Amino acid sequence: MKRLRPLLIILMSTIFAFTLPGIGQSTTASAATARTPIVFVHGLTGSDSNFALIERYLRGEGWSSDELFAMDLPSKAGNQLLNSAAISRFVDDVLRQTGHSKVHIVAHSMGGANSLYYILNRGGRDKVDKLITLGGANRLTTNSAPSGIRVTSIYSTSDTIVSPLLSRLDGANNISVNLVSHIGLLYNSRVNALIKAALIE
Repeated sequence: MKRLRPLLIILMSTIFAFTLPGIGQSTTASAATARTPIVFVHGLTGSDSNFALIERYLRGEGWSSDELFAMDLPSKAGNQLLNSAAISRFVDDVLRQTGHSKVHIVAHSMGGANSLYYILNRGGRDKVDKLITLGGANRLTTNSAPSGIRVTSIYSTSDTIVSPLLSRLDGANNISVNLVSHIGLLYNSRVNALIKAALIE
């Protein structure tokens, strides 16, 4: 009997590995979340925590936590190749988790340029429904909104870091606000309302 004990332990471990949730199984949701998931993409020197107040606002407006995903980019200097690859992996993970085929992206500053690069060069065109940029450095990637994606560019005439000229895109819904700083775009109630409007239109 003593010889059978190790075999029994191995057998039980194998059974548990294939029956316990999250072990040896896909993390795909059993049913799609109610709303299209939102992916938040930060800018230079930023982090996923930059969107804490926007996420809190959206939760108060009916979005659930499992529909909101903020990512931390590998290149804080905004490297297009590194960050667009990371966005691609992150979006694919979100789609697997939520059961949806597309996401909305809300991006700040250089995150706008990185998100556009992902859409145009990393297969994101078929996986993004709406792109909303906040003071986005959009024209570092393209002058025009990608076809098939609803793009809203929200920018401030008071932004001293990213010029409004860099944010506006041909074919996008370009929305100007005033008396809001570049960082303030992440913490402003008027901007929050504009984000919500762009998400539900």
